[in-house]
Amino acid sequence: MFRSQLVLTCALAAIVTLGCRAQTPPPNASVERRIEVLVRSQFNVPSNYDISLGGKTKSDIPGFDNLPVSFSHNGKQTTVTFLLSKDGNTLARLEKFDISKDPQSVYSLDHRPMRGNPGAKVTIVNYDDLECPYCARMHEELFPVTLDHYKDLVRFVYKDFPLVEIHPWAMHAAVDANCLGDQNGDAYWQFVDYTHSHGHEIDGNHDDAKQSFATLDGQVRAIGKKVGLNDTKLDACIAKQDESGVRASMHEGERLGIDGTPQVFVDGERIAAGAQPTAAVWDAIDRALKADGITPPERTDAAPPATPPTPAPAPAPSR
Repeated sequence: MFRSQLVLTCALAAIVTLGCRAQTPPPNASVERRIEVLVRSQFNVPSNYDISLGGKTKSDIPGFDNLPVSFSHNGKQTTVTFLLSKDGNTLARLEKFDISKDPQSVYSLDHRPMRGNPGAKVTIVNYDDLECPYCARMHEELFPVTLDHYKDLVRFVYKDFPLVEIHPWAMHAAVDANCLGDQNGDAYWQFVDYTHSHGHEIDGNHDDAKQSFATLDGQVRAIGKKVGLNDTKLDACIAKQDESGVRASMHEGERLGIDGTPQVFVDGERIAAGAQPTAAVWDAIDRALKADGITPPERTDAAPPATPPTPAPAPAPSR
């Protein structure tokens, strides 16, 4: 978190700093001073941040040593590793990324209801907010068009990411959906379809969240009765309103850097946040199928257009 704040602060500093004067150290400045001046200049480090250099260590890059550079402010510190040439004349920055793991390992799909072929080659994961209008738009455009086009080649999984600070009934809806999903996957998807198509009806009196809760609970019971769920178990789950599973999904999303909904992943490939055009999702699905050696279905018609992508922003996390 501190590192992201530093990057943001540096970016803001670049915007508000006036003048076009280059920062050049005097000719006889030490290597340490030259490094500090360069880093402050290139990364627009705010003046109230202290910079300190750590000890050099051997690097994997011939001719360079690792050089830790620490940024500290208000008692918090983050360290970034640079590369310093053996002669002390060149500073470089190399960032490594771990690609040893399956891209889909970043999220858990355990006990999540699936829509589509359970054994499908490609999995579309969406971090969803049941009160989010952009999520509703994305949901409407993904189903049933995408399933109709790809048939048994794809499956969908929704993860919970209710923006509780701005959506008063989103958490309650997520808990209710999971109460259904614990007993029956089809019932879960019926409820998700309902919330994404009846948002205004659920809103009711915007000053009374309890009215929205009652509407949601009533719909859950109606779906439960329709598909023959255990009424006693369902009523107990609704009454308990256990948020732990939803919160775990939210924390997972935060670790992935999700800051708005909807947020779609296709076999681990992250699509830009927001109600993306269906064609953008189809492009990612086609790439995933080709990676598995499968020829994607021919697009006889262009994927349906969508309105410009706009994510529902997540407020600064307070959890």
